[in-house]
Amino acid sequence: MTNEDPRAALMLDWLSNDLSLAIDRFEPASSDASFRRYFRIYSQGTTYIVMDAPPDKENIEAFIKVAKLLSVPGIHVPTIFQSNLTHGFLLLEDFGKTSYLDCLKSSNADRLYQAALDSLFQQQTLIALDNLEIPHYDRPLLIRELGIFEEWFASHFLNTPTPETLRIEVNELLINSALEQPLTFVHRDYHSRNLMNLGNGKPGIIDFQDAVIGPITYDLVSLLKDCYVSWPKAQIDHWRNGYFQRLLQHGTIDCSQAQFKRWFDLMGLQRHLKAIGIFTRLHLRDRKSAYLNDIPRTINYVTETSTHYPELFEFADFLNRQILPAFRRIA
Repeated sequence: MTNEDPRAALMLDWLSNDLSLAIDRFEPASSDASFRRYFRIYSQGTTYIVMDAPPDKENIEAFIKVAKLLSVPGIHVPTIFQSNLTHGFLLLEDFGKTSYLDCLKSSNADRLYQAALDSLFQQQTLIALDNLEIPHYDRPLLIRELGIFEEWFASHFLNTPTPETLRIEVNELLINSALEQPLTFVHRDYHSRNLMNLGNGKPGIIDFQDAVIGPITYDLVSLLKDCYVSWPKAQIDHWRNGYFQRLLQHGTIDCSQAQFKRWFDLMGLQRHLKAIGIFTRLHLRDRKSAYLNDIPRTINYVTETSTHYPELFEFADFLNRQILPAFRRIA
């Protein structure tokens, strides 16, 4: 493997010669939608994870910075044992092989989601925003993200671009809703693939390096309207309303439950449109076509939300008359 993989060889050289780690064996642990890879290292009865993040493509320092921010009570992120910023390697605590997605079922969902909501609450109430040196989820970023859906899915993949007037109206609605929300620390990918089941009542949280300061509902909708697993509407409402009451009692928010639900739904729509675009880009540009399987679930969230709000009825009609038929023809 190392003969055909110079970065793996470089990683092993760092572990063995610089860190004096006796390596019994190693194996791929996972990869993600970026250029990062992860290896599981077996060493004298202990396992570690090594993040391989090529410096010319990934920002390993952002991971280190956000890991420090998340080192607060009630939040479990992997310990960073050693770092190699020059070559883009981190030696990390191993959270095991079982993500939420791997083990979620109706009988344990309430328990696992409560643990995830507890950790999210700590994240949103204990991390002070003062002097927090991470990006803001501002208008330019929201515009860029919405553009991913239009460029890669609607235009490039389906050859069915959204009419300009409609696109601008939808974008403005979603952007304004996001920007009027209370600000908090946002993990940005707080979902079942990035929560590890550690069996101790707290999820292990990974893949947090793209964190921003942004809308209060972003991580909540990422968790409850997950692109990789879906739950009945009544269950989502129950989890969301319980979390709303918790934020309200803490004083983190001061709004009605209806307003919070609207923020939640429209934030989800923005996120799901972006995700559909990213899944398509991974297929077309990066040849990671497995993500196409997650588009039907994600686009179902989009159509559900669009048919619920009068301001989105025209967009819902466009989806049902043009986007969905075009997607079915390709899929």
